[in-house]
Amino acid sequence: MIVAIANQKGGVGKTTTAINLAAALALRGKPTLLIDLDPQANSTMSFLDMAQVTTSVYDAIAETATKLEDVIVASPMANLSIAPSRIALAKLEAKLVGEMDAHFRLKDKIEPIRKRFPHIVIDCPPTLGLLTVNALVAATHLLIPIQSSYFALEGTDDLLETIEKVRARPNPALKILGVVITMHDKRTALARDIRAQIQKVFGGKVFKTVITKSVRLEESPAYKESIFTFAPDSTGATEYYSLCEEVIDRA
Repeated sequence: MIVAIANQKGGVGKTTTAINLAAALALRGKPTLLIDLDPQANSTMSFLDMAQVTTSVYDAIAETATKLEDVIVASPMANLSIAPSRIALAKLEAKLVGEMDAHFRLKDKIEPIRKRFPHIVIDCPPTLGLLTVNALVAATHLLIPIQSSYFALEGTDDLLETIEKVRARPNPALKILGVVITMHDKRTALARDIRAQIQKVFGGKVFKTVITKSVRLEESPAYKESIFTFAPDSTGATEYYSLCEEVIDRA
């Protein structure tokens, strides 16, 4: 299973979902790889000291001679490895312009390590550019986090259009795993209304698990931990493990 976590809107809990879904999958005892495709490198910084990151996904995708396994490093968590990002990823689109295989670079790099990692989670940047398209071409499944806020559904048409274009040719097997509602404040009428609206638009694609707003979820990356080691008894840990169970059931 290769899950791309994508939404071109920023601030929707995309990286929080990537790091904690990957951690939950690792807790199940299977080797899991988290690929950070966001030049901001927030997933990487959630587990690693950036001063120790000497090579990144950029090197693997930009240079045909560099294997993805050469840039993978172990995280402090058992069964979880990281393919780290660096700001250099922002230059990738310009570097690959005109290359015939530009959209397939990540897929080609993942193929040799598929057997090593039964579960791969890809944290995409908040854009619909080349990096996100690489993730969608490489992925078997797509998970879309949507914040239960007033502008929640803004831009989803563009994302769904991009998905259909990818399905039309480079990756017809890509499946929408589902939509997860994030940063939900169940105390407000607006959040409840937005949740109902999201469910109306996406129907059965919406996961039953809803990720509520949580200070613990916001704090854990600063301590380079997932929610499961930082606050194992928190609501956030319970919700992300529940989401993981749903992901496994749907995949």
